[in-house]
Amino acid sequence: MPPPLQAHRLLISHRRIPTPARRRFTAASSVQSAPAMTLAPGPATSSILSIRESLLSGERTAADITSEYLSRLRRTEPSVRSFIHVADAAAEREAEELDRRIASGEKDAVGPLAGVLVGVKDNLCTANMPSTGGSRILDGYRPPYDATAVQRLREAGAIVVGKTNLDEFGMGSTTEGSAFQVTTNPWDDSRVPGGSSGGSASAVSARQCVVSLGSDTGGSVRQPASFCGVVGLKPTYGRVSRFGLMAYASSLDVVGCFGSSVFDTATILSVVAGHDKMDSTSSSQDVPDYASELVSLDLLESKPLNGLRIGVIQETLGEGVDNGVVSSIKGAASHLERLGSVVEEVSLPSFSLGLPAYYILASSEASSNLSRYDGIRYGRQVSADDLNGIYGESRANGLGHEVKMRILMGTYALSAGYYDAYYKRAQQVRTLVKESFKDALERYDILISPAAPSAAYKIGEKINDPLAMYAGDIMTVNVNLAGLPALVVPCGFVEGGAAGLPVGLQMIGSPFSEAYRFSYFREPTNYYFCRFIQGNLLRVGHIFEQTLQNFSFVPPLLAER
Repeated sequence: MPPPLQAHRLLISHRRIPTPARRRFTAASSVQSAPAMTLAPGPATSSILSIRESLLSGERTAADITSEYLSRLRRTEPSVRSFIHVADAAAEREAEELDRRIASGEKDAVGPLAGVLVGVKDNLCTANMPSTGGSRILDGYRPPYDATAVQRLREAGAIVVGKTNLDEFGMGSTTEGSAFQVTTNPWDDSRVPGGSSGGSASAVSARQCVVSLGSDTGGSVRQPASFCGVVGLKPTYGRVSRFGLMAYASSLDVVGCFGSSVFDTATILSVVAGHDKMDSTSSSQDVPDYASELVSLDLLESKPLNGLRIGVIQETLGEGVDNGVVSSIKGAASHLERLGSVVEEVSLPSFSLGLPAYYILASSEASSNLSRYDGIRYGRQVSADDLNGIYGESRANGLGHEVKMRILMGTYALSAGYYDAYYKRAQQVRTLVKESFKDALERYDILISPAAPSAAYKIGEKINDPLAMYAGDIMTVNVNLAGLPALVVPCGFVEGGAAGLPVGLQMIGSPFSEAYRFSYFREPTNYYFCRFIQGNLLRVGHIFEQTLQNFSFVPPLLAER
């Protein structure tokens, strides 16, 4: 993979390739063919639903639930290091207040997220906690407001337990780029949890919190979800307000979420989604109750995905992808076939061009967005003789190496002599990527691929090889360029660590296909008809995880303690 600043060589030579003939993807094409399986509930259950039922029945108190999670957090945090800041005292006070309201019979005391402990990625603003973006330049900064997503969680009764670790300002794929600490993977503490939302994924995997918020600019929710064996959701661009999210690349940034089940991520999305007057890019489309559409398996047919059309992205299973990952994805595709869906290979000719285009566009937007961190308006200031000196010294001392490199790359790409060769060309490729996905999703309800070309790798393995680290984003960046929703669910394991390393299946849908969609068309008689579109990512993901047998995505870290 060429470095981003050489991307124009690829982009100039690109020509539209005719859509290839469809090739049926059958179980026989899998590396490993799994035995036929019956529909039976799998191990993934809803922690949110369990907490709500226990509070309503009086079986448990919010204080008990909070104490359980905080105790686990204190035991595991020394090795996992998911959190930059833990608000344990505040969480205990909020839990006690919730118990008081329940005991007094207050109406609506038990909201949809009552008693649910949530971790929040530290690039989302929280009014009562530090918000650093993983950078020393914002060390100690406390914003005067909550991000819209955080505010909506609190209004639904959630308890924010702390701020999770991340690569500085979201720029990285391992969480090694944090200015404060390196988070480890609960499946093997010698390996990375992924990034940039590695702290949020690791916290849910280690059951330090029930669910968590992250952000996804080029895969920062989906890749850590795959590495840590949890569910990760990147919503459609505009589905969730970005107000209060520290901007990296504004046309790509999306607030996403993690959970130990699809039901939990669907519940979180129902709460945080919706239009926000503080974010002009947020969608005004109605927000459905996503979790209510996840039907119990005993109400479904033996082939609950009958008629669903699924395309396996051909370019994601070739050279550079670990054999174990390919095997897991093909096994997942075969499982989807046994559930009734039609699975075929599909080629996206522009797929390989997305990565260099992404790094040009993201770095260009970052070079503009990060100009606000000057030592005057926010965060740490270094004394100097004049204003330019303050700017320079504050940034030199406050920003990390990766952030500085991307700012330089972006500024270069936007400069007068190179704008057309890099930024303009990358925008043209972005259009090709969008068209490629649009064409494929007109033929298929969803597309599937690995979430990453490998499972979690060793800490330090790629820290000095940025191009190798960038190449790991090949599976995810195109989805951000196209603004599409994507869901990652654990689907298998590869060898590594004490109990194997999890692999995630990425499901990609059309805009706003997190829930059911309908398209309207007019017949010649002028009657309007509605056509049901099956590409409901959350429903498909829920059925997939519930019917997947012989896998338990609970890390050995929890079994040991």
